[in-house]
Amino acid sequence: MPRFERAAILERFQAMIARGEPIIGGGAGTGISAKCEEAGGIDLIIVYNSGRYRMAGRASSAGLLAYGNANDIVVEMAGEILPVCKKTPVIAGVNGTDPFVIMPVFLKQLKELGFSGVQNFPTVGIIDGTFRISLEETGINYASEIDMIRQAHELDLLTTPYVFSADEAVEMAKAGADIIVPHMGVTTGGSIGATTSKTLAQSVALIDDWAEAARRVRKDVIIIAHGGPISSPEDVDFVLRNSHHCNGFYGASSVERLPVEIAITNHIKGFKSLKARKQ
Repeated sequence: MPRFERAAILERFQAMIARGEPIIGGGAGTGISAKCEEAGGIDLIIVYNSGRYRMAGRASSAGLLAYGNANDIVVEMAGEILPVCKKTPVIAGVNGTDPFVIMPVFLKQLKELGFSGVQNFPTVGIIDGTFRISLEETGINYASEIDMIRQAHELDLLTTPYVFSADEAVEMAKAGADIIVPHMGVTTGGSIGATTSKTLAQSVALIDDWAEAARRVRKDVIIIAHGGPISSPEDVDFVLRNSHHCNGFYGASSVERLPVEIAITNHIKGFKSLKARKQ
């Protein structure tokens, strides 16, 4: 259960970028997901509370609601997932808006557990409209998530925040973010995926716009796409071929829920297609 140093991770990723090799990250809501992702050669594994809901057959968006303490859930999941990851850095999803967390202490705890970095999830960035305005006005805001990333950077943890606009990309880059993850919305498809999303072409345009904004702050920022219509290897291929700045892909539902749905469904259909001898 090694913890990987930030400098070593970034050195490896920059070498991959130079070779034209995409960086692939994936969420793990169970130990078997993490084991299989590592066996497939994944570059980053992310543990956050939505993984627990997703792999329990609920929507990933359940991770945004009051069904459990997001930060406590990640710590609980650490015991299931960290021990089975032998050669892959594991990132913790951190609820940066939690007013009951002493953030420097919590981040040090995650580092001591074996996490190599952090991501801002749950995030208010997914929320919009009047409710988002109310959250921001009452101190439950994206600025808290930026500050969490800044504190994690100061602890030399790898930082891979979600961003939802060019302005947020700029602020996360200023906070020291190593990898900016343009979030295109809840992943579509499958039995519990969203049905409304941007198009792939729209996603590429936004990814490049936000990447350019972040790289005006720091040229070494890595860009990894996530969410919305980007869910299959073919979708990711489209993004990589058409984007000027995207360095890879981070999947959650797309790397563990959708493959499991397909595999188990087809496997059971195979059993059910068999014929038995009449008695």
